[in-house]
Amino acid sequence: MSYALVLLNVLLFALLAPFFEGVIRRVTARVQSRKGPPLLQPYFDVLKLLGKENLDSAGTWPFRIAPVLALASVLAAVALLPLAGKPNALSARTDAISLVYLLTLGGVAVLLGALSSRNTYALIGASREMITMILIEPILAMVLLLGVLEARSLDLAAVLAARADAGWTVSTALMAAVSLLALQAFVARQPFDIPEAEVEILGGPMIEFGGPNLALFKSYSMIKQMFYAYLPVAVFVPLTGTGVFALDLAAQIAATGLVFVLIGLLASTNPRFRIDQAIRYYAVLVLVSFGAIGSALCGY
Repeated sequence: MSYALVLLNVLLFALLAPFFEGVIRRVTARVQSRKGPPLLQPYFDVLKLLGKENLDSAGTWPFRIAPVLALASVLAAVALLPLAGKPNALSARTDAISLVYLLTLGGVAVLLGALSSRNTYALIGASREMITMILIEPILAMVLLLGVLEARSLDLAAVLAARADAGWTVSTALMAAVSLLALQAFVARQPFDIPEAEVEILGGPMIEFGGPNLALFKSYSMIKQMFYAYLPVAVFVPLTGTGVFALDLAAQIAATGLVFVLIGLLASTNPRFRIDQAIRYYAVLVLVSFGAIGSALCGY
């Protein structure tokens, strides 16, 4: 049964991530007084790209493997998650550090593809992506570290279970606030879509990719987006009180949908930050997250 839960994780994220992307597009359209595309449009976009010719403008092996590596890394990350508080065969044998490594690997794959393309806009986007990774990934590590301190273990299932049972403290409130404020940066939406910045650098790291390779990158971005929207729900409001797996999972997915509505509202009502503004913002969040860990160590 636990191996079936691994498959459920992968299928759930792979199938629902494009739908939630459609939710963001629809919310953005409504804020801008437009009808907007159908909720299923992201599925059509990916299918259309999969049917196109796979252009290889760089002709190098890093360029070819980057999309596959990115998608594989994020699928591996979601496979580890204990959905609705129920550990699966992989989450019972892994730790919080592995989750951070896998998510970082996806960002490294994006950098690999951008740098190997030798496109000027891609290189600019890659430099911005690198800065974002350096400053935003520690926040994810601090969120998980809070659970590690409460569980006295690196086991991922134990971390999330301990966080659910710990209740609200000063450290929890601080870290929840940091997670909420960092959400747009985690999912690379305005005002933090700086690496892609379509109107400035025309997609940045992915500018040279097309066809199936671009479909893989888009799928990676959508699944990563859903992961980061689901994570604060699983960590801070797990909604696992019924004890029935199907009901708990449905509640978590519904709460994740509300997070996506929030992402769409923020993205459609805020202008893009400059990279120097974003760096200052990230730095403040990192400092506050360290403060939350300090509070936890002091018992608050």
